[in-house]
Amino acid sequence: MNWFSVILFFLLLMVVFTPSSASSFISDSVFQSHASTGRSLLQAKKACPVSFEFMNYTVITSQCKGPQYPPDRCCKAFKDFACPYVDVLNDLTSDCASTMFTYINLNGNYPPGLFANECQEGKEGLACPATPPSQPANDSGSQIIREPVLLLILTSSFLVLLVKLF
Repeated sequence: MNWFSVILFFLLLMVVFTPSSASSFISDSVFQSHASTGRSLLQAKKACPVSFEFMNYTVITSQCKGPQYPPDRCCKAFKDFACPYVDVLNDLTSDCASTMFTYINLNGNYPPGLFANECQEGKEGLACPATPPSQPANDSGSQIIREPVLLLILTSSFLVLLVKLF
């Protein structure tokens, strides 16, 4: 194997397995799925890969306060919190949106439907910035690894490259 083919293989792996955001909008259906209270065996949802239980909700609770709940401040705070998770929230086969809204309401004691009624931007939903406003982190402050398989593949490829070169 020559240098060029090894480097090309490594770059190809990075391009193929690098996750890209499928959407930069929080879909309006996220609000609708939370509003639905009926359950059915046919509507069973998969567990959310993000642990919303231990998130820091002060970005919302410090900005969105009653009794007036100003829409500009509440919606900005909601987007700041939710946009980093746009892909999992828009996945209606998971319970992510419902779980997130449950914990938002538990932490902020908000009236039902506050964000669904106040935060509307267009037919695609709430626009999220191209880059997330902040990197999500768990309570220990370490970064959440969203694609552990990707990390394993890239690390293995790099080690193989090093072994072949030396």
